[in-house]
Amino acid sequence: MPQHRVDPAITAVQLRALHEHGFVLLPGVLAPPQVAELREAIDRLQAQHWDYSGLLDQYKCVFNRDPLWLPYLDPPGVIELAEAALGSDCHVIGQTAWRCHPGFVGAELHLDYLVMPLPSSLLADPAFELPMQICTAHLYLDDVDADLCPTLVVPGSHRAGRAPRAGERSWQGRPAQPVLCQAGDVLMFRSELWHAGSRNRSNDRCRYLLQVHYGRRMVAQKFSPYLAWRFNPAVLAACTPRQRRLLGEHQEAEYD
Repeated sequence: MPQHRVDPAITAVQLRALHEHGFVLLPGVLAPPQVAELREAIDRLQAQHWDYSGLLDQYKCVFNRDPLWLPYLDPPGVIELAEAALGSDCHVIGQTAWRCHPGFVGAELHLDYLVMPLPSSLLADPAFELPMQICTAHLYLDDVDADLCPTLVVPGSHRAGRAPRAGERSWQGRPAQPVLCQAGDVLMFRSELWHAGSRNRSNDRCRYLLQVHYGRRMVAQKFSPYLAWRFNPAVLAACTPRQRRLLGEHQEAEYD
């Protein structure tokens, strides 16, 4: 993937959006040839271990299957934002490929990870900036319209301090809203944000998605099958220094 300098001022604006809204959409991160490459690569994947297929095909830790996936761990614009949000020593805790077929039913509103409950008075204080521990990047490989299972997000809900309750569709009067976007766009959101995958209401289209989870240095990496995990030597040989760090080659620190 060609590298280019990312304007720090743009990253700063995006970081502010993560703090204020809990998510930000990065337009045009991937070029059309990259979108095509990823769609074709997803079509070639075979289920392993905890992967599954059906109305939803989900393939975990795809970075370890072929060096093709490595550049999508740190796309320009995405990695700068991840490092700004989580520290220059952040790493990847997962990379999952998805294919959602017609009839896919989606999921209820949820959050991915809440570090700890905090007093509502503190979360409501605009002077308090809630630190981020985990962020997820959705690399969209389709033009996502209202029928093609758009991601739903509830702006500001990362400051709710709790998970949504059953049937809850809004927070402080802010309803869940669909993220309508173009192939090659990337949605970055923090783990406390209320979000959901919606239904695929199309008749003949699959939604293709590549998902990358980033965590702070002290957040454990989620590489299943865990005790049986082994890095692919061909993948490691193809890594850049930053990609090796993202996969866990850190400098010595506390608890190492």
